[in-house]
Amino acid sequence: MNSSSSTVVTRFAPSPTGFLHIGGARTALFNWLFARHHGGKFLLRIEDTDKVRSTKEAIDAILDGMSWLGLDWDGHEYYQSQFWARHAEVAHQLLERGHAYRCYMTQEELAAQREKAQAERRPFRIESPWRDSTEDQGDKPFVIRLKAPRDGETVIEDRVQGRVAVQNVELDDFVLLRSDGSPTYMLAVVVDDHDMGVTHVIRGDDHLNNAFRQLAIVRAMGWSEPVYAHVPLIHGSDGAKLSKRHGALGVDAYRDELGFLPEALSNYLLRLGWGHGDDEIISRDQAIEWFDIDHVGKAPSRMDLKKLENLNGHYIRESDDTRLADLISPKLGLSEDQKQPLIRAMPELKARAHDLNQLADGARFLFVSRPLELDDAATALVVPESRLLLSSIHATLNRVADWDVPSLEAAIREVAEGSGLKLGKVAQPLRAALTGRTTSPGIFDVLALLGRDESLARIADQMLEPNE
Repeated sequence: MNSSSSTVVTRFAPSPTGFLHIGGARTALFNWLFARHHGGKFLLRIEDTDKVRSTKEAIDAILDGMSWLGLDWDGHEYYQSQFWARHAEVAHQLLERGHAYRCYMTQEELAAQREKAQAERRPFRIESPWRDSTEDQGDKPFVIRLKAPRDGETVIEDRVQGRVAVQNVELDDFVLLRSDGSPTYMLAVVVDDHDMGVTHVIRGDDHLNNAFRQLAIVRAMGWSEPVYAHVPLIHGSDGAKLSKRHGALGVDAYRDELGFLPEALSNYLLRLGWGHGDDEIISRDQAIEWFDIDHVGKAPSRMDLKKLENLNGHYIRESDDTRLADLISPKLGLSEDQKQPLIRAMPELKARAHDLNQLADGARFLFVSRPLELDDAATALVVPESRLLLSSIHATLNRVADWDVPSLEAAIREVAEGSGLKLGKVAQPLRAALTGRTTSPGIFDVLALLGRDESLARIADQMLEPNE
């Protein structure tokens, strides 16, 4: 697994206990971009050591989300549980070197120490009587603990946070190997990063405290230290910790429920905490060229769904019509034969949509069966006077020779002038009759998209005959 030290190697290491959440997706993106910018490697490691909570569904969701966002990893994905024997081997090497010890403390003894610390209102630190003992306890169960340094301080020159120091007296003798022989996360992550040749550890700043403990293992083993970059977490629009009400959803929900395009979500995540001047629309190629971890800000970013929607609207307008038709056809239940009219309508439809759900909703009028079911707002527009107006519109449109937008516009304007009405007053009931709604693409485009026969039939369904 080892890699050349001259090559930049980053990794994304999610725990498969749930979906790929939005913060994890940004971490993956930053790691991917940093590796691609430097011509290095980007690795994916599934940290599945929690066998109770790790699920195949969660692993599949992570892999699916990464692929959808276009974050391809180099080689196959790694699974942390495959390397337990190696983790245990390192724990025993630390034991042999005097940097770890067997601790035989019972749960009762630990609980008593914890209660004493609480009573004395001081932070709880393990004080194991076995730290400097070489006494063999036979078959008595034990854990292997790191013999953390007690003097001086540990300093990390973090690429985002700057110089961060912790007094070593604050570091605890944490467990490396449990009594059943299984490794802890803290040990496994360090061993895997070393063995995989990871040069840059880019992750959320909720891991900053872990870095000091993990660095103690790295130094005890005499390994080269990775460059750390701890990125501030994403907060809600109100500055509070990100929650579901702010948009702390899985990447799959942004795709399937909210109707976002992957390039829009990637662009948005890139700008959450990183910037390149005033550029807002950044292509993937530009992102690879421009990205550097030194331009990640220290302050937490704020999730703004409205901004993401606007960005998504831009990417929808820029997107290929056939691709968009393929994406929304399942939402409309369309057959392959029905895609062509949808593709033809797409230039008009996509001009108004901020997400794929809006796009599908805007296209629905093309495929509804007659007679249309009008919504409440549309029904309110189709009153006797407007039904009589629809009769006049029908008669005028029936005489149109070329069913194209300029000819249709001329015909509707003729009706408006003849009736002494503004164009909007004519368009409103006409839109209701043609779409069953009060919002749609431009009314002349609607007529052109529906075609002569369908348009006239829909108008006829709602109009009042002169002799009625």
